[in-house]
Amino acid sequence: MSKLIRTILVMLLLMTVITGVVYPMVATGLAQALFPAQANGSLIVKDGKPVGSSLIGQSFTEPKYFWGRPSATTPMANNGVSSNGSNLGPTNPALTDAVKQRIDALRAADPGNNAPVPVDLVTASGSGLDPEISPAAAQYQVARVAKTRGLDVAQVQQLVTQATSSRQLGVLGEPRVNVLSLNLALDALQKH
Repeated sequence: MSKLIRTILVMLLLMTVITGVVYPMVATGLAQALFPAQANGSLIVKDGKPVGSSLIGQSFTEPKYFWGRPSATTPMANNGVSSNGSNLGPTNPALTDAVKQRIDALRAADPGNNAPVPVDLVTASGSGLDPEISPAAAQYQVARVAKTRGLDVAQVQQLVTQATSSRQLGVLGEPRVNVLSLNLALDALQKH
């Protein structure tokens, strides 16, 4: 019986070292060597300081910035610790009311814009942290951003075009625009 217990304890110790120390060190080392940006959180750096991640949305509310998708995280929007969707179905009156309020807010921020509001500007993503919007959602906001910043619409349009990422491998996903990167490009444009 003592031989069996000794064997069990040796295997427990061995597996703890392999799965708790060796494997994590190897995986971390490979990730740092092969994909350092992703392994470190896909951080976006401005003036030598991290300003956000390309993987987690940020709340932009000023009219001079492009706005991202609404966030369903609590207790604050885009809370990376509390990733979740709203779990509200399409027939839920709470979702209908929230969407109407968001449409009203978008219309109030840009009263001359009569274009249809893209759905991703009024509904949260499944994670509540989506950092990207559709090109249509960016296009919807171009005139407001250009007017607020005193820029030519064509300049802002060009930034949106440059910030638009295509489908991965040409077939996966949809074209998208990272809101933080686009807003940083806008700030950089105005510095010149």
